[in-house]
Amino acid sequence: MNTLTVAAIALLSLPTALAAQGITDKQVADMARNSFAPVMAEYDIPGLVVGITFRGEQHFYAAGLASREGEVAASQDTLFELGSISKIFNATLAVQADQQGKINLDAPVSDSLPDLKGSAFDSIELVDLATHMTGGLPLQVPSEVQDVPELINWLSDWQPPQPGARSYSNVSIGLLGHITADAMGMPYAQAAEEVLFPALGLTSTYVNVPDSAMDRYAYGYDRKTDAPIRVNPGVLADEAYGVKSTAHDMVRLLELELGHGEVAPELFKALERTREGRAETAYYTQGMIWEQYPWPAKLDAMVAGNGSDFILSPQPASAITPPQPPQQDVILNKTGSTNGFGGYVALLPSQDLGIVVLANRNYPNEARVRATYKLIEGLLAAQE
Repeated sequence: MNTLTVAAIALLSLPTALAAQGITDKQVADMARNSFAPVMAEYDIPGLVVGITFRGEQHFYAAGLASREGEVAASQDTLFELGSISKIFNATLAVQADQQGKINLDAPVSDSLPDLKGSAFDSIELVDLATHMTGGLPLQVPSEVQDVPELINWLSDWQPPQPGARSYSNVSIGLLGHITADAMGMPYAQAAEEVLFPALGLTSTYVNVPDSAMDRYAYGYDRKTDAPIRVNPGVLADEAYGVKSTAHDMVRLLELELGHGEVAPELFKALERTREGRAETAYYTQGMIWEQYPWPAKLDAMVAGNGSDFILSPQPASAITPPQPPQQDVILNKTGSTNGFGGYVALLPSQDLGIVVLANRNYPNEARVRATYKLIEGLLAAQE
């Protein structure tokens, strides 16, 4: 038997070997409780749900309340606001549209928005909007801007303050979602809810929560006033931070990202392309929204990469050309917040592990990263 044959047999037997080392729901619940109960207590988080896909098995842990009024318990079917985790869907939709020839991610933004001809967007490409490589677009849409036409007018005079820098921005990804949906001939919310979410097999993921699901929509709780709140509408809000979903649906998404489940082959390809390495920053490799660290990762680097200092100001970055193919020995992550909610997702392809944490309090990213890292260590140690 030659070496290639032995390697092939070993590869084919790997999923069976991994599945044989199954971990119980009780073990997972204990680990999740040990990781997140202190965080819930410290930041007075009303409700929190953890969803896990690990070597072919799903696990869920829920604690606390989706709504204090009526003492509604949080569960894997509770709808939480995803905040900027929503951007993952935006990038996926854009890649799909690129594959279908409806947009060209490598073309200048001004090709899609002629009113921006002669502006800085002649040299900023659509893919740059998904990787935040715009040289300094602001985090939020300016307060004086009331709609997309006004935003485009504002952008026509904008100049990058730090050309070549990575600048985390709701404006950039919001603009990409607007351009993508326009090329599809429909509003962004419709494109997400009627095209993308069904194609992904997500049955409880929405931009606009329907009346039939409102009883499962959690209330967020304001950090300052503790009042129950939900996200307010705003310019490009749907595109940048407007998705609501459940831990159950998000685990389904993470399984697809890991290559499990049944969807159209071109959709698997779109998900893969969002995880390509597009730029190097001080702490991680930037994909199309996903942020990627080598695994095993240095926890302090992940904390710094998800820190407010790194998010709120432009950062030096170098483009990767051609893009780096999706990697296995990495951890990919994304945080997301609205005023009342805080979420986090992480993927470890080499370990066949994905985790989503959804909470109805906007608590510090550092706490999310550290608690999830602790859970990951526990899960992996249990399999040794």
